[in-house]
Amino acid sequence: MSAQPVIETQGLTKHYGDVEALQDLDLKVQPGEVFGYLGPNGAGKTTTIRVLLDLIRPTSGGASILGMDCQRDTLAIRTCVGYLPGELSLWDNLTGWQLVEYMGRLRGVVPRDHAGELAERLDIDLSRKLHGLSSGMKKKVGLVQAFMHKPEVLILDEPSGGLDPLMQQMFYEIVDEVREAGQTVFLSSHILPEVERLCDRVAILSGGRLQAVERVSTLKQVSFRWMTLQLGTSAASEAAHQFAQVPGVEEVSVRNGNAVRFRVSGELDPVIKEAARFHVVDLAYEEPSLEEIFLTYYGGR
Repeated sequence: MSAQPVIETQGLTKHYGDVEALQDLDLKVQPGEVFGYLGPNGAGKTTTIRVLLDLIRPTSGGASILGMDCQRDTLAIRTCVGYLPGELSLWDNLTGWQLVEYMGRLRGVVPRDHAGELAERLDIDLSRKLHGLSSGMKKKVGLVQAFMHKPEVLILDEPSGGLDPLMQQMFYEIVDEVREAGQTVFLSSHILPEVERLCDRVAILSGGRLQAVERVSTLKQVSFRWMTLQLGTSAASEAAHQFAQVPGVEEVSVRNGNAVRFRVSGELDPVIKEAARFHVVDLAYEEPSLEEIFLTYYGGR
């Protein structure tokens, strides 16, 4: 028997007047996975999160977290969820520690030891007043309060925005650790390399409607890839012209005078036969990045 989903929505719909922010969203997030939630601005990602946390009410449909109804059981849900909003607003008159203690009391536990460990790893001094901290420093405080009580579920909206590259890597390590501990992460992000690095599955949202739910490994098994041929002669321009005529080959360009790069879909046999007509010194074969897949997905629609 399959495990009960940690997060589930059924026909979830939210309208703002005539605007359909969400329409008939059916989604299941399984225990222990890092689930990516992708889509352009205005797709409905933040609306989904706000409905899950009962910050706004749906027009129709329902949602549950850990089997609890997101409206009826909202107080119980908040004790076992860690939340980082995309637009983080903190009480500037407090210190980091005062915020941590306040959030801890709301949840019924003040895990100072773990909060201190997270603060040290993220290089943030919690004794400082929040007033005057940079957006990146405030994001670190937000991460500490979200992770500090080791919640069963983490809901993170654009979690690494504003972090420098070193701290982004530390954030990735922390997410890896909570996954290994069996916690579930629902991650909305615009940073596609981040999603590729962290997520097990992703949902793609567009115009408030769910377009696809796929494993990241499956998304990357698309029907195109990039090839670069390094030629031993100055025949790159001629080769580029010839490869542009090959079925399945697109976006042909000449690089560094004697290399030809192109995107190829379908079988490689026609490409290999054409390449045999030239003196090929080296061949590089690249899988597309998740960003290229994402852009291609939306470009096709």
